[in-house]
Amino acid sequence: MITHLRGRLIEKNPTHLVIECAGVGYAVKISLNTYATLSSDENIFIYTHQIFREDAQILFGFHSIEEREMFNHLISVSGIGPNTAILMLSALSPEEIAHAIQTEDVKTIKSIKGIGAKTAERVIIDLRDKVVKMEFTSNNIFTQNNTKRFEALTALIALGFDKKIAEKALDKVAASEEDTVEVLIREALKIL
Repeated sequence: MITHLRGRLIEKNPTHLVIECAGVGYAVKISLNTYATLSSDENIFIYTHQIFREDAQILFGFHSIEEREMFNHLISVSGIGPNTAILMLSALSPEEIAHAIQTEDVKTIKSIKGIGAKTAERVIIDLRDKVVKMEFTSNNIFTQNNTKRFEALTALIALGFDKKIAEKALDKVAASEEDTVEVLIREALKIL
């Protein structure tokens, strides 16, 4: 089982990376959370989880141990596979998912594309006791229930802006609850 990779970043996309370790290139599927936290440094360290199938061996990558732990919890729920778990971790941070589970917030979990009401309820029932034990020590760039900021930051990164510079611009934007993601992006672009 491959638990982490340290090597040279060859390719970086919002959905996957290619990391060269000792002359071997590893394709690693990642979440948008992980993509947003990666710097443009050539050297990289990433935690991984390896899935074995009849037709493939797939590596999933995570910027923190907490994200990998949440991934493992999510794939333990009936009806949630690794691709759905990565999609969930792209839509919400591990802290936000844990908070939604602890507060039994079906609406937040159901807001993730591909997750219905029954699956959201199953996630809450199956993981309620497990996420209470989780500790989040990583310095996550997203705050609880702040998906608009997450979407705006992801869009700015996709446009080619550095993560830290985009974060600072979003911090300067005086956002209200009514502002849309588009408004946040427009205001941040004025600062950038």
